[in-house]
Amino acid sequence: MSRNPPAAPVEFEPEFVAGLKAIFEENIRFNQVLGLSISSLKPERVTGRIAMRQDLVGHYLHQRLHGGVVAAGLDAMGGLACMAAIGARHMNEPPLARLHRFGKLGTIDLRIDFLRPAVGDAFELRAEVLRLGSRVASTRMEFVGADGKLLCTGSAAYIVS
Repeated sequence: MSRNPPAAPVEFEPEFVAGLKAIFEENIRFNQVLGLSISSLKPERVTGRIAMRQDLVGHYLHQRLHGGVVAAGLDAMGGLACMAAIGARHMNEPPLARLHRFGKLGTIDLRIDFLRPAVGDAFELRAEVLRLGSRVASTRMEFVGADGKLLCTGSAAYIVS
């Protein structure tokens, strides 16, 4: 029985990373409202960060992050994971051509499970694509506190074509 050697890991070009960061952090203005920034951009997993601010508080007595910020942040990160997976799928194209593939990306379905209150100074958001089809992608996301505790999870489906 012959086995295929494992595929070499995909490494994004700096031009692609910079372009995707610009789309996500500058062109999608709502991500700026959330204070959402990209920490890591890999084909198999993306991570981001949100710093706690007073205008993001959902429960003033407990200083908890608003659930809508959590949901919107996880949705954005799921979309970013789709962008990274699409970019990795088309590495034969120049970076600029791959950055134009995201025009039809949109959320079809989103589910968030709030496991613990989101209290803290900063939060990490992680997302990965479970399946990238020709029309729909399925993702899984995590919202983590600064201490590493899992606060919320999410899953979503996105139209990709």
